Amino acid sequence: MDNAFDIIVVGTSFSSSFFLYNYLNKVGKSVRILVLERGQKNSHLWQLQNRKLSSVVADSTFVNHNQHKIWKFIVGFGGSSRAWWACTPRLMPNDFKLKSTYGVGRDWPISYDELESYYTKVERIMSVSGPSDAPYPRSQPYPQPPHLFNDPDKILKQAYPDLYFQQATARARQATKNRALCCGNGVCGLCPTDVKFTIQNELEYLYSDSRITLRLDAEVLGVETSAGNASGVRYLHEGAEKIARADLVVLGTNAIFNPYLLQRSNLPHPLLGKRLNEQISMWAKIDLIGVDSFQGTTSISANGYMLYDGPHRSEYSACLMEIHNVPNLRAEHGRWQQRTNMKLIFEDLPDEKNYVKVSEADSSKPETIHQGFSAYTMRAIDKLPELLPKALAPLPIENLTISGPSRSESHILGTVVMGDDPKTSIVDKYLVHHQVRNLLVLGGSAFPSCSPSNPTLTISALSLWAAKHL
Repeated sequence: MDNAFDIIVVGTSFSSSFFLYNYLNKVGKSVRILVLERGQKNSHLWQLQNRKLSSVVADSTFVNHNQHKIWKFIVGFGGSSRAWWACTPRLMPNDFKLKSTYGVGRDWPISYDELESYYTKVERIMSVSGPSDAPYPRSQPYPQPPHLFNDPDKILKQAYPDLYFQQATARARQATKNRALCCGNGVCGLCPTDVKFTIQNELEYLYSDSRITLRLDAEVLGVETSAGNASGVRYLHEGAEKIARADLVVLGTNAIFNPYLLQRSNLPHPLLGKRLNEQISMWAKIDLIGVDSFQGTTSISANGYMLYDGPHRSEYSACLMEIHNVPNLRAEHGRWQQRTNMKLIFEDLPDEKNYVKVSEADSSKPETIHQGFSAYTMRAIDKLPELLPKALAPLPIENLTISGPSRSESHILGTVVMGDDPKTSIVDKYLVHHQVRNLLVLGGSAFPSCSPSNPTLTISALSLWAAKHL
């Protein structure tokens, strides 16, 4: 039957694609897989010609009740891999055990050590460039050598050899079969030379597998259940509502749409949709004395961990420094390059006052409600004018200006939290729904906490992990 499959996968972004990468390698040739994607393919050439990332306006797909807090994502084949900056640090080991180490937040049901080999595999698939040293344990070196430091980076690396590193990134340092090396132009959201890893340029081949049927312009409406099992999904396609049947359903959308689809599927849980969160960031503009910048080989040259991990996390949040290498010149003759720019990214403690629900005005859309960041996070931001000059003391600074906060980090997390106890979590450590055991919920929606580190590498590693343990 055309509507009967072994497995249905919803979405084509990082979580779905990395799940399929492992799943296709472990199942037979007769398996039938339906992949439903709400958007269109929109090739890289189309994106450049139209100067936009998708033919679907993401803001039109949900209702945001706080216009000061925006949520960025891309609808279409490959999802937000079209738009990401390709920053791929791992989470730190203590990010997985924040509660047991520092007495705040929540622990993950999975440890860094359990996920380490999956991190390594994702880095290999993405051809990640990274340092020979790193702030977290590694079983293998990065696939590609690191990008080059600029001169301020070199000063900070000398001062903080164990806390300052070239950024791990999927912006190519060496050309791959499908990508040239990074040109460092700083327009990575829509990379004109297509050098960052995306689902389209490196994993699109998965969707040409004979076992997969890919349906574009297919908007999923909910999961069908019968006798406590998932039996398929309802979706709109070609102007009609349809039902596809399957033995296994995998939701691989984001932390807004995963809970929304479960809410529309009559799968209630007290925490479903709750704890919507992401990081918050500030900016630092640092004018230097006698030191030029912007000599590195990519748009973000380094990560600083001087304000990240340590006992302070029992009182206020960790901060990851991103050192930007795109020229933002000074308007002073002979001192054009004597400046460096940093983004300072803070974790947040997920809070139930921030959540996703089915829109009361239009049930075809989810609503997001965000009532603010935690006091834990705001304490760290309040301390930044005291902490940052101390951390940057090795640099010859003439003037330091802090601005922000940001309205979005494009990292939507929480809402379908993972854990061991079905009373306090919705999916288990393998991302299987506690009550519906043939339903998986992938992606950042499962994150129990919000590390300062970019989440995409962890999202992808968790998808490999889920497919392996299925």
